[in-house]
Amino acid sequence: MSLHRVSSMESWEHQRGSSPVRAEHRKMSFNPVGKWVPPEVHEEPVLQTSKSKRIGEKHSVRIRFSSANDDGTVQVATACVYCLLAAGIVFGYAAFKPVLVKEGVYRDLCVEEERNDTGRTCYEQELRLNLMFTTAAVGTNVCALPVGTILDKYGPRVSGIIGSGLLTIGSVFFIFAAVLPFDAYIPGYLFLALGGPFIFISSFQLSNTFPRHSGLILALLTGAFDSSSALFLFYRLIYTATNGAFTPSRLFMVYLVVPVFILLVQLFFMPARSYKTIGEILSAAEGPVNEIDPAGEHSNDPAFLDRVREEGRLRRESLRGELEPLLGKGEDKQQKQEQRKKKVSGVWGALHGQTAYQQMKSSWFILITLFTVAQMLRINYFVATIRPQYAYMLGNYDLAERINNVFDVALPLGGVISIPLIGLILDNTSTTFVVAFLVTTATTIGVLGILPYEWAAYANIVLFVIYRPLYYTAVSDYAAKVFGFQTFGKVYGLIICLAGLFNFLQSALDALRYKQFGGDPVPVNVILMVAVFLIGVVLVIFVYRKSREMERDYLEDEAEHAEERPIPESADVQDARG
Repeated sequence: MSLHRVSSMESWEHQRGSSPVRAEHRKMSFNPVGKWVPPEVHEEPVLQTSKSKRIGEKHSVRIRFSSANDDGTVQVATACVYCLLAAGIVFGYAAFKPVLVKEGVYRDLCVEEERNDTGRTCYEQELRLNLMFTTAAVGTNVCALPVGTILDKYGPRVSGIIGSGLLTIGSVFFIFAAVLPFDAYIPGYLFLALGGPFIFISSFQLSNTFPRHSGLILALLTGAFDSSSALFLFYRLIYTATNGAFTPSRLFMVYLVVPVFILLVQLFFMPARSYKTIGEILSAAEGPVNEIDPAGEHSNDPAFLDRVREEGRLRRESLRGELEPLLGKGEDKQQKQEQRKKKVSGVWGALHGQTAYQQMKSSWFILITLFTVAQMLRINYFVATIRPQYAYMLGNYDLAERINNVFDVALPLGGVISIPLIGLILDNTSTTFVVAFLVTTATTIGVLGILPYEWAAYANIVLFVIYRPLYYTAVSDYAAKVFGFQTFGKVYGLIICLAGLFNFLQSALDALRYKQFGGDPVPVNVILMVAVFLIGVVLVIFVYRKSREMERDYLEDEAEHAEERPIPESADVQDARG
């Protein structure tokens, strides 16, 4: 998963609606299946506005800042805390897996002679343990579909409460897993995975508490999500220090404090409805004509329409002045920067305005979906199998364990360290460059991943932990720039959902590695590397050609609408005429 790179002002598309006097705005929705829900039904504004609706009366706008200024800072801090403790803990599986192995989870699936070696896994045990992570990874991505629907319709409080309940169920499964008459580990890990998106995605709207600092707030939430995988790393250290006395059952008894904390803050402190963006506040203050003239009696009266336009302009100017404390004096500069980023991307607006179905039939969608499916499969497969892979390639289980330990620490750190790099690349380079950079880095990681050397293993880990958050963020950035915000929930949600479903192929790759290649991970890694490279090259070529076509069309359109100006005569010509 990844945080969508959408600022408070960016999240609005400007489109002409049915009203003849105003432009309608539509909010970017995380709902991939439902209709657009009117803002007044489910959103609590950062700034409360009020206006009269009688014809001919001056419309006033009053703003109250207390909601954001009094509670916003603490709400953002609280969200960072519970995202750190719950948003993506299942991705710390590489650190949690050795504990499960030492606890003998699924050891009963091994044959008698294999059970004596308690430090390593047998084939059937390895498959079942990896299936636990695969199911969780699939659930996390597929869950984006219902999360978006619930968040848009019922607000972040309901979404957070559901996430708290799912975390509680997952914890209870782990607490009683050893005594339950069925396999509780896979459903338990799945419920922990499902709770994460409900907690994390519902926190996005908090970036609108302080629009001037929305980027910083999103970065903090992203960092909390990436760092949450360290929870199992710290647990494994405690487990080792206590010689196994602090069992997973005891861990999750203590962990129940987290969903209880989330439930309490959602009920008594966090906002019930999403904070509005600045664009929505301005749109609400403007007011559509049918609110001012419900019967439409003056819809064809030019004088009335001119008066409505003028009053709308005055209201917007007044409101912008009162929004200055939130936006800061650099609003115009920020908007210019956003325009520059759109122009630099080279693909901004490629399919904006088309329906989601039309977009999903395009090569833009098909190619990025194939690339995401292949790359996500490869990423999650490496996370699940890093120790057995290097144990085979290096021929040293203890060395593989040390490499695994380094990876456990580097994975959450990489997510935090890569934040400024992600912003630098995505904001200052074209989408063609970004995609080419992803393919090149993925290929380099693939090559390092098949070299049987210790230095190559550590180099692979360093590149991998930085590449992973960059890749996920770049995909959402691509979707926003190419497909637009009106269909973002549907299109991006489907990309991630399909990629998640194909993660079930991890079990097939495990079987292939053990049955066909005798445990050698190199052939499987080569297959994945070649697949990602070939799809990536096609994607890069396609994006490059389309960006050139869009640039050419833009220049032609600009030339057609350019103002003709006479060439000034030289001084000699003027003297001759004189």
